[in-house]
Amino acid sequence: MSPLKIKPLLFFAALAALFSQTALATIISGAVTGGQSLDQGGMFIKLTVPFTESDPDNTVGNNNFQSLNLYGFDEGQNIEITVDLDVDILADGMGGGGGPGIVPMGSTVASHYIFFDPDGTRTQIGTVTFDSEIFGIIDSTGNLDASDFLINTGVDYLNPGLRGLEGGDSVTITGLQTIVVDWRAGSPGDYIRVLTEFSPGAVIPVPAAMWLFGSGLGLLGWLRRKKIQK
Repeated sequence: MSPLKIKPLLFFAALAALFSQTALATIISGAVTGGQSLDQGGMFIKLTVPFTESDPDNTVGNNNFQSLNLYGFDEGQNIEITVDLDVDILADGMGGGGGPGIVPMGSTVASHYIFFDPDGTRTQIGTVTFDSEIFGIIDSTGNLDASDFLINTGVDYLNPGLRGLEGGDSVTITGLQTIVVDWRAGSPGDYIRVLTEFSPGAVIPVPAAMWLFGSGLGLLGWLRRKKIQK
């Protein structure tokens, strides 16, 4: 293969690798640490959208998993919100002290969906850690509805009116980047949304990506002209 053919191939391989960074996880780890879920073999699983672990594929909210596992996936990433956003648990660093509060308009947030959808009714204690500090947690039906504009996933969210937590369930923020869930879920499961600050691993900035793409097209054009001139 000639050098002229190798160079554009190498360039676009690097470009594809860079664009693939948009799929990097901002949920970085998790674990099931207690409850019937742990006793019966449950574990934490970070889903990559579109996912096939549900029935039907890429759906959530209607007994789609029926599993002992704790699940999470990333929703919209690094979005500057244009309205004040109500959360049910505001991080201490935001002045919330663990109670309800507001993530103010103009904040850049990354959104993450965490849930437990067992077969039957089961208890579970677990942790999930993110790659940036937590703004707050949304665990009520109304606030989940109001924040659905952050979804941006292609996942089909079912039964939105049955989301949220019930009495006896709890979610807490521990440290700066980790939550602890302690819940008892039945049908159709327990679902929450976690908002974090700007996620450094989520996306490459759009202007930089477009500049790189434009440079690649320019390089191809130059190589073609050079080849013609020979």
